[in-house]
Amino acid sequence: MNEEFNGGPKNKWSRIYRKKWFFPAVYLTIAALLLSVVVWYQNIENQVPDATDNQEQNGEYSPVLNQEDAETVVEQQELIQMPVANMDQAEIVTKFFDYNAEQADRESALVEYNNRFYQSTGIDITSADAETFDVTAAISGTVEEVKEDPLLGNVVVLAHEDEVKTYYASLEEVSVKAGSKLKQGEKVGTAGKNLFGNDNGTHVHFEIRKDGKEINPESYFDQPVSSLGSISEEAKEESEVSEEPESEEDSPVIEEPKTEEDSEVSEETDTTDESEVIEEEDQPADDADETEEESDEVTDDTEEDKNA
Repeated sequence: MNEEFNGGPKNKWSRIYRKKWFFPAVYLTIAALLLSVVVWYQNIENQVPDATDNQEQNGEYSPVLNQEDAETVVEQQELIQMPVANMDQAEIVTKFFDYNAEQADRESALVEYNNRFYQSTGIDITSADAETFDVTAAISGTVEEVKEDPLLGNVVVLAHEDEVKTYYASLEEVSVKAGSKLKQGEKVGTAGKNLFGNDNGTHVHFEIRKDGKEINPESYFDQPVSSLGSISEEAKEESEVSEEPESEEDSPVIEEPKTEEDSEVSEETDTTDESEVIEEEDQPADDADETEEESDEVTDDTEEDKNA
C-alpha cells in the first residue's frame, strides 16, 4: 500500500510529461514572461521625466510655468480711421488738393475766402444731417497743442510716433488738454464753424502730416500707421534724384565775377575792336576814291589820243 501511495504522484507527473501539449505550453509561458520583462525594461528607459524635474535639474526655461509672466511682443497695428464717431453719417465736402487728381477733385479741393481760392491741405468732414457731431482721435497719440486760430477756429494737434501728427480744426468745443494721452476713438471735441470754411457750415477740418509734409488722408484711411513710412522713403528718393549732377549740355554756364583789372582790360579790347571796325569801314571809301581818280586819268588819256 505504501509503495503504491508513494508512487502515485510520480505516475501523475509522468503522465503529464507524456502529454503532447505539455512542452509547448511550457515554452509559450516562458516566452511570454521574457517578452513582458523586455517590454517593461524598455518602458523604464524611454520614460519622459517630468517638466518640473527637468527645470530643477537643468535650470532650463519652461514656457508652461512662465505663462503668467508672458507678454505679447508684437501688437496689432492701428488702422487710421476717420475722425468721427459715426462714420456712416460722415461726408467729405472738401478734398485734399492733389495736382495729379482729376479736374473735378481739384475743383472740390479749393476753398474760397475773401474772393480768393486756396488749396486745401486736408479734408473737411460734415454730418449728413448738418448738425454738430463728436470728433474723435484718428490715431492714438499725445495732445501736443490746443489753440484758437482766428480763421480755423479751435485747433487740436496730436503727436504720434515716427514724426506723424494729426490736426483737428474748426472745433466748437475742445474736450482735451495739452499733454493728455488719447486712444484711438476717444473724443477730441465737437465739430463747429470757422471763417476759412464758412461755406461748409458745421464741419471738422482734418489733416495728417508726416515729417511736416501734408498728405492726403483719404489715401491712408483703413491703412496701418506704418504705411506712412513710405512717404519719407519717397521723399528721400526724390531728393536724391534732384541732387544728381546735371549733364554738361543742361548745366548752366556760370560766369565768374570780374575784377576791376579785368573790366579795364575788357574796355580796352572793346575800344580797340571799335577802332578796327571804323578803320575797316573807312577803307572801302578810300578805295572808292582811288578808283575814281584812276577812271579820271583814263578818260583824260583817251581824250588826248582823240585830239592827236
